[in-house]
Amino acid sequence: MPAAKPGERKLQILQALAEMLESPQGEKITTAALAARLQVSEAALYRHFPSKAKMYEGLIEFIETTLFGFINRVSGEAGRGLEQTRGIAQLLLAFAEKNRGMTRLLIGEALVNENERLQTRMNQVMDRLEASLKQVLRIAASQGDMAEGVDAGAAANLILAFIQGRWQQFVKSGFKRPPTAHWEEQWRLLVRGMAP
Repeated sequence: MPAAKPGERKLQILQALAEMLESPQGEKITTAALAARLQVSEAALYRHFPSKAKMYEGLIEFIETTLFGFINRVSGEAGRGLEQTRGIAQLLLAFAEKNRGMTRLLIGEALVNENERLQTRMNQVMDRLEASLKQVLRIAASQGDMAEGVDAGAAANLILAFIQGRWQQFVKSGFKRPPTAHWEEQWRLLVRGMAP
């Protein structure tokens, strides 16, 4: 690894870890393999991250910052609540399609046999995503775009479960089944159960 500024070295490590997560075989990533990929010693990795769990936390923070930055933009641009809901769902699918390694983190597959606090942290991200969907669905209800009696929380949970299912299919297919495939038709099916 060539000489880099302090923050750049951390970023290089996280980028290499994310690239390793893109392997369709889903093998357990060791710090030895990560160090070898970067052509440094394991000790060099630990100068920047005190543990492998901290490296994964760095990736989870990247996911969280990126997704919620996009969600805030979508929420600010789209006028109607259902348009915002559609935009958020579509961006979550597209993010996974473009960031295969991150998708393995989103579904928790890459966190198996890692520190359990990482899965807890990822669960918190999922809770925030569901809360964001619930918020825009409440807006849709207030605009009369939701059928009477449709619970925004139940609808948000359904949409997130759909998204997580698409992420799961993407990873389990060795990244051959894109999450955005059939999106337009599937959105129409999802919204049919919510719209008045």
